Amino acid sequence: MTEDYLWDRSGPPDPEIVELERRLAPMRYRAPGRPREVVLWPARSRAWWAVAAAAVMGAVAVSRLAPPAPATAWRVDSFAGQAQLGGQAATVSMSLHAGQLVSTDGGAEVTLRADEFGTISIGPDSRLHAATNRRITLERGVLHAFIWAPPREFVVDTPSARAVDLGCQYTLKVDPSGDGLLKVSLGWVAFQFGDHESFIPAGAECVTRKHGGPGIPYYEDAPQSLRQSLALFERGDDAALPGVLAAARPADALTLWHLLTRAAERDRGAVFDRFAQLVTLPPEVTRAAVLRRDAHSLDLCWDALKLENTEWWRGWERRWDSR
Repeated sequence: MTEDYLWDRSGPPDPEIVELERRLAPMRYRAPGRPREVVLWPARSRAWWAVAAAAVMGAVAVSRLAPPAPATAWRVDSFAGQAQLGGQAATVSMSLHAGQLVSTDGGAEVTLRADEFGTISIGPDSRLHAATNRRITLERGVLHAFIWAPPREFVVDTPSARAVDLGCQYTLKVDPSGDGLLKVSLGWVAFQFGDHESFIPAGAECVTRKHGGPGIPYYEDAPQSLRQSLALFERGDDAALPGVLAAARPADALTLWHLLTRAAERDRGAVFDRFAQLVTLPPEVTRAAVLRRDAHSLDLCWDALKLENTEWWRGWERRWDSR
C-alpha cells in the first residue's frame, strides 16, 4: 500500500483500510447544508510542509534547552519615556543580561547602575548592549559614564574606537554613520583602534571616525583657529598643519605630542620644533630620535607634558590585551 491513498485516496486501496472505512461509515459526521470542499495538496507540498514543521519543532526544542543569557551587574536605576531592555519596557531594578539590547526612542533616557563600576546614562535615540560587566558596546546615540571602578576596569566599544576608562567621567556620542566624539570631564580616557591611540585628559575631547579610528585630542578651550586647522588636517589637508602649530599654546602641546606620530615624515620636524618651544624637554631627548619615532624618546616627550607618566597610561594596554 502506498501513502497516497491515506492522503487523497489517489493510490490503490488497501482491503483492510476499505473494510475499516465501511464499518466506521455510520458514525461519519454529516454537516447540514452544502458539504465543504476538500482541498487536496500535492505530494510535494505535503513533504515541504512536513519538513518545515519539523524544523520549527526542532528550533523550539533547542531554544528550551539553551541556557538563558547571564545577568550582568547593570540594573535600571531610572528611566524616562520609551526605554526598552531586550524588547521589554524598562522598569526600575530590571537586570541587563549579556547581549541584551538597550534602546531608547527620540524622547527617552535610561540610567544603568552597577555598584562595583558606576553609572551609565543613555540618551535619546540610542542603542547599547553589554557583553559583560566590564564591556559595553554603544552602537549609536549618547552615553554619559561616571565610573568609580579602578582604572582600566571598564571599556566601551563603538563602531570606530574603544574607550578605556582610566578613572573618569565622560560623554560619548556616536552618530548613525559610526563616527563619534568623546568629551572627558574628569580623569582620563584612552581611545584606541588598530594602531591609532589617543589619550584624552579632563577638559579635552577627541573625534573618532569609523574608517580612521580616534583622531587627535584637543582641549575644549583651545583657540578656534587651532581647532579649525586641526579638523582640516585630519581630513587630509596637510597644508593646514602650520595653522595648528601657530595657534598652539603650552597646554596644546598635548595635541602636538599626538601629531608627532601622526604627521607625515616631511612635517615631523616642524611639529617637534614647535613642541620643544612649548615644553621643557629633558636633555636626553634628541630631535633625530623623535623624528624616527623612537619609543623611549616619545615617552620622555609625553612625561614633559606634566600630566600622567607613561608607565601609568601604558598599563591599560597590557591589561586589556590579556583579556
